[in-house]
Amino acid sequence: MSKRHFQLAAITGMLVATALLTAGCSKLKARDNLNQGVNAFKSGNYAQAADNFKTAISLDPTFDVARLYLATAYVQQYIPGTETAENKKYAEAAMNEFETVLKNNPDEKSKLLATESIANLYYQMKNFPQALVWNKKVIELDPKNKEAYYTLGVIPWTEFIGPDREARNASKMRPEDPGPIKDEKARAELKAKYWQPLTDGIEYEKKALAVDPEYENAMAYMNLLIRYRADLLDAKDEYQAAIKESDSWVEKNMQTMKIKAERKAANPQAK
Repeated sequence: MSKRHFQLAAITGMLVATALLTAGCSKLKARDNLNQGVNAFKSGNYAQAADNFKTAISLDPTFDVARLYLATAYVQQYIPGTETAENKKYAEAAMNEFETVLKNNPDEKSKLLATESIANLYYQMKNFPQALVWNKKVIELDPKNKEAYYTLGVIPWTEFIGPDREARNASKMRPEDPGPIKDEKARAELKAKYWQPLTDGIEYEKKALAVDPEYENAMAYMNLLIRYRADLLDAKDEYQAAIKESDSWVEKNMQTMKIKAERKAANPQAK
């Protein structure tokens, strides 16, 4: 090897070593900023936490943990139902960070967390079509995720309750009046649009209960989904049978709450 080639090799080796050392220092600084951000996050100082997490990411763009924390800090600053431009920016910024994590081919735990977070954020934003899509992605990753099944049941009921009330009002029905909806045309139109989503919602709540038979929230929505779907039935006897079924879920819910309370009293440390 000539002297020139030897010098070039030596310089190249030195640059590589310097780069590795710099990268190592950058990663250490990134972790230090992550720790500072976590402390700020725990104290409820989400803006400061976000700044620390952004610094950590600038030092180590592959630092998915910092990116997940940054996205979560944005979510904490987002207020559901508030339509200001600044508030929307928090939601958009959080969504961008979660999506970036997914693009970085993360480990399974991070992938699930980012997917769950996107699903939850879409739900909070009342973007129900996307909330449905992303909760189904959660189930693909975690088939025993009872919260995702539960949410997939809540969404169709949430979308139906407004139109159901409007149809009842148009039919001169009070909230306490038994169904079905009196106006046959209105009932038929609602049935064509909402019967299947409500039925799917019932099946999702059943799946949530298959994962956790004592899942009280799922029981509550079994009641609501069956009760409200009954407004779309054509016959009084069918309606009464559906209401009887929905009442049975109210009873199951109350029994479960009682069992849990007794269990807690017997063993205060139990969950």
